[in-house]
Amino acid sequence: MYFFLASFLIFSVALFTAGYYLWTVPQQQAEDILGGRLREVRASTRSRSKGGSELVRQERRGSFAFLGDLVTWVGILRRLQETIDQANLKNRAADVFGFSVLLAITTFVVFGFAGGAGLLFVRLLAALVIGMAPIFYIVRVRAKRLRKFEEQLPDAIDLFTRTMRAGHNIHSGLETIATETADPVKMEFKKIMEELALGSQLEPALHGLGKRVPLIDLKFFVTSLILQRQTGANMVSVLEGLSTLVRERLNMAAKLKAHTAQQRFSAGLLCVLPIVVGVGFYILKPEYVRLLWTDPVGTKFFTYAIISEIVGILVIRKIANIRV
Repeated sequence: MYFFLASFLIFSVALFTAGYYLWTVPQQQAEDILGGRLREVRASTRSRSKGGSELVRQERRGSFAFLGDLVTWVGILRRLQETIDQANLKNRAADVFGFSVLLAITTFVVFGFAGGAGLLFVRLLAALVIGMAPIFYIVRVRAKRLRKFEEQLPDAIDLFTRTMRAGHNIHSGLETIATETADPVKMEFKKIMEELALGSQLEPALHGLGKRVPLIDLKFFVTSLILQRQTGANMVSVLEGLSTLVRERLNMAAKLKAHTAQQRFSAGLLCVLPIVVGVGFYILKPEYVRLLWTDPVGTKFFTYAIISEIVGILVIRKIANIRV
């Protein structure tokens, strides 16, 4: 048995090392060529203005950057980094991934020492949940920021349309949004103005905004600006209708949330009730609850209860989460 496990581990490590070598060598050669060109640009920039700020952006590599090199081909870290950027956090995806893996392994080992060696499924589930905690936090911050951006978007569109009605161009309208609104709208439109000041074209800058803030209403706004720039059509009335539509949708969502508050509270109570009852029984009669992880039959029932609880929470969340 031990010989089979050792052979499997050696074969897996060798196969993974060979795949990693075949993947990174061509990519490293391309990065070396690009790095040489960037060094030439940086040298010419420094020779023109000594002591000035560099126009070449340097990406800061995190402490766990080697993990990023290992699993970049999967695309996980790329999507995670996009989520972090959309949440406006300064972390690197490789650091978050490495910390999550370390947290999951530590949880699995600690639960094993705590006497739950027989509950392999519970240990794996606890390690997965606790290991995913940093990612859950990032997703929560991202959702909160996008919600705030969506609430401020109608006022920003109205401000832009008033600027256009006064006879200004698109650049002036975007600059007005970047100076007269509040964060996070102000921050994102300031990035557009900085990109335009550094020589970027308007359409790539607007597409970058749509990537940083993946809201369908903002994509409509970006599409309207691009069409107005390409065709010269009058998009003021369209933007006014868009701001009205966004406000009505937000108002409907607020009313729906208010009308379903009791039902959502009941759903949350049903989800939390088994956990509260289990903790209460463990405090009052620990010998009754301890059978769930000391007896083989109790272990099976405990595993089935956890799976049923997770499935129930997901089903209730799906029913209660109404998209407007």
